[in-house]
Amino acid sequence: MRISPKRLELFIALVISALGLLLYLVTLCPTTDFIDAGELSTVVITLGIAHPTGYPLFTLVGWLFAHLPIPLRSIEQMNLMAALFCSAGLFMYFRFFLFFLGTLSVKNPIPLSDQDGRVSARALTRVFIPAAAGTLLLGFSETYWSQALSIEVYSLHLFLVAMVLFLFTKAIAAHLGWSDSRGTGLREDAYWYGFAFVLGLAFTNHMTTILLAPGFLYLYFTACRFTPESRRRLIRLVPAFLAGFSVYLYLPVRAAQQPMLNWGNPVDLERFLWHFTGKQYRVWIFSSTESAARQLKYFFDSLLPEFAYFPLAFAAIGIWNLFVQRKRIAIFTVLLFLGCLLYSINYDIHDIDSYFLLAYITIAIWAALGAASLVGAVKNSQIAKRVAAVLLASCLIPIVVNFSIVDESTLTIVEHYTKDMFKSVEPNAIVLTYQWDYFVSESYYFQIIENVRPDVVVIDEELLRRSWYFLQLQKRYPWLIERSRREIDAYLAELRKFEHDLPYDHAAIEFRYNNLIHSFILKNYSSRPIYATPELEGEYTSGYSRVPSGLAFRLFADTLYHETVHPGYAFEVPTKKNKYVDGIVSLYGHSFFNRALYLNMFGKNAAALAYLDSALRKWQFLGVLELSPGKWHKNCLTFLPKMVILFF
Repeated sequence: MRISPKRLELFIALVISALGLLLYLVTLCPTTDFIDAGELSTVVITLGIAHPTGYPLFTLVGWLFAHLPIPLRSIEQMNLMAALFCSAGLFMYFRFFLFFLGTLSVKNPIPLSDQDGRVSARALTRVFIPAAAGTLLLGFSETYWSQALSIEVYSLHLFLVAMVLFLFTKAIAAHLGWSDSRGTGLREDAYWYGFAFVLGLAFTNHMTTILLAPGFLYLYFTACRFTPESRRRLIRLVPAFLAGFSVYLYLPVRAAQQPMLNWGNPVDLERFLWHFTGKQYRVWIFSSTESAARQLKYFFDSLLPEFAYFPLAFAAIGIWNLFVQRKRIAIFTVLLFLGCLLYSINYDIHDIDSYFLLAYITIAIWAALGAASLVGAVKNSQIAKRVAAVLLASCLIPIVVNFSIVDESTLTIVEHYTKDMFKSVEPNAIVLTYQWDYFVSESYYFQIIENVRPDVVVIDEELLRRSWYFLQLQKRYPWLIERSRREIDAYLAELRKFEHDLPYDHAAIEFRYNNLIHSFILKNYSSRPIYATPELEGEYTSGYSRVPSGLAFRLFADTLYHETVHPGYAFEVPTKKNKYVDGIVSLYGHSFFNRALYLNMFGKNAAALAYLDSALRKWQFLGVLELSPGKWHKNCLTFLPKMVILFF
C-alpha cells in the first residue's frame, strides 16, 4: 500500500470511530433512559454531586459539553456525549490493539513498513486487519454499544481505559526495547508520566479502574523487576497520578456550596471518604457465595450472545497462541480478565453488565490475536488476504445480531412513564416512592431541568435511610422538613449510630423511620394530596386507605368511596424489550386492574368490568397478554384470582 503505517493507523482508527458513531447515533436514545440517566443528566447540567463514587471528571466534562451551543434538547445533548465518548474509545482501542498485535504479542515484532516506509503486505494482513476486527467486535458488542446510547459514566470510562492500556503498554515496551518507541529516556518517561496522569483521571471518573491493578502490577514488576530503580520510578510517578486524581477535590468544594443535587454531602473528610469509597454500597459487595454463583452464571450465559456467538471462537485461539508466543503478556491479559470477573460477580446488583466491560475488552484482545493467528497460518499471501477479509467481515456480525437488541431509538417509555405518573397526581402532591429506576431519577431531570410539574414533591423512601438526603429535601422543600422537625431529629439521632458504626438498635431505627413517614403524611394531609406508589409497603401507610389514581395510590384517612380521574396514558411501546421495559409495562397493566378492583369493592361492577377490559386489551396491545384461543387458558390461570374477586 502506498501509505505510511502511521497514516494508515490513523485512517483506519478514524473510519472505525466514524462507523461506530454513525450506528450509535442511529440507535441513540431520544430521551431519558432507565436507572441513573435522569439523575446524572441533572447533576451534569447543574454541577451537582452524583451518587457514589461521585464521578467528578464526568460531571465537569459533561457540564462543559452540556453548555456547548448545540440546538438539541438537554437530554439529547447528554446522550450524544455518550455516543461521542464511545466512538472516541474505538479510535484508541484500535491503536492499542494494533500495538498489542504488532509488538507485545509476538516474540519478534512485526515491521509495519517495508524498506520504502510503506505498509507491508504482511503487516496489513497480520496486524492492521486483525486489529480492526477486534475493535469492531468490541465496539458492536452488546454492552459496549449500550453504553453509547444514553448518558452514563461508562462511556467516558471506556475511553479512559483505552488510553491507560495504550500508554502503559507503550511504556513497558519502550522500557524493554521491544519497539522502536524506546528512543531516549525522555521518550520512555513521557509514556510513564502520561500513563500516571491519565490513570489518576480515570479513577476520578470510575473507581473500577482499580480492576486494572492485578494485570498492571504483574506486568510492571516482571518487566522492570523489584529493583531500586523500579521502585523509584513509581515514586516519581506519584505527583503525575495525584495531579489527575486531584479532580476529586471537586466533591468537597462543590458540596460546600450546597448544589441542588448533593448526594452524600461530601463536605468534610469523613463524608468524602464515605462517598469516595461507596460506603453505602458495600453491603452488596462480597455478600454471599450464592450471589457470586448467580452472577457468574449470568456472565457465561450472556457471553456468547454478547459477541454474536461465532466471532468469539477467535478468542480461544488467540489466548492459546499468546501463551505460546509470550507467556508474560498472556498472564497479563488473564489477570485483567480475572480481576474484572472475580470482583464483578461478587457485586450483588441487577444492572451488573457494565461491570464486565474490562473482561469484554480482554476477550476482544484475544479475538484479535486469534484472527491474526489464523491469517498467519496461511502461507500464500493472496489466500491470506482473502482469509483476513473474511475474518474482518465476520466481526461485523454483531452489528446485524445486536442492532435490534440494543436499539433505543424508539425508547420513550421512561419519559412517558414519568409524565404519566405526574398526570396521576393532583397539583402540589406529595409522592412517596422508591421507583428509582423508572421514576425518581427521571423526575430530577424533568422537574429541575425541563420544569415539568415542579409543584410535585417526590420523596424517595429508600433515600430517607441516608442522613444527607434530609439536607437535599431541606434545600428543595424547607416547609416539609420544618413540619416534621421533631420526628426527623429523633430518627437522625438513631441513624447516626448506624452510619458511624456505633452500637445501634435496628428496631429503634425502624420505629423512628416509620414515625417519620407517617409524620410526612399526617402533617401535610390537610394541605396537600398524598400519594404512594404500588411498591411502598403497607406498614408505612397504615391507617390510610389506598385509592387507585392512575399509576399511584392516593391516601385517604377514611374508607369511603373516592372518585379519581384515570389519566390518559401517553406511552408508546418500544421495540426494545428487556426486564426494565417489562417492569414498566406491568405497572401500567396493574394500574387498570387496581382501579377495577377498587370500583368492584363499592359495587360499581359495570365500570369495573370496563377497566378490566381496558387492562386486558392494554396488555394484549403491549404483547404481555395474548387473547388468542391457544393462549387464553394460560392467561386465565394468571388472572383468575383477581377476576374471581371482581365478578363475585
